[in-house]
Amino acid sequence: MKKIVFISCVKSKKSIPCAAIDFYVSPWFKKARDYAKSLYPDKIYILSAKYGLVDSKHIISPYDETLNNMKSEQRKIWAEKVLAQIKNAGINFDDNVIFLAGQKYRENLIRNFINVEIPLRGLGIGKQLQVMAKR
Repeated sequence: MKKIVFISCVKSKKSIPCAAIDFYVSPWFKKARDYAKSLYPDKIYILSAKYGLVDSKHIISPYDETLNNMKSEQRKIWAEKVLAQIKNAGINFDDNVIFLAGQKYRENLIRNFINVEIPLRGLGIGKQLQVMAKR
């Protein structure tokens, strides 16, 4: 069983194409990235509103999309795309998955997994930053 971490995308991004793990520049994302690495996962993926499931090393280009502005049906369609990408990436639904992602990014994905951790669930951004800084 593998350990996989999913991190949601954020609004603050670089203005040039680069590796997904370095593309997002908000303080929250940087802390989430460092926190994810401290968990020693087999793989880290980004949940991108535009691209879906993105390998952290994959080069992506600037965009301006978020699930937070999408209607429920649009988020379901996005999640179906992501689930297909998860299967294609060789991630098993019984792998240990850790979501560092908001409700709208995980709501249609988590029920497909058996071993799910959501360490930041229910915490405000400030408290999330504190928890991640302690790692």
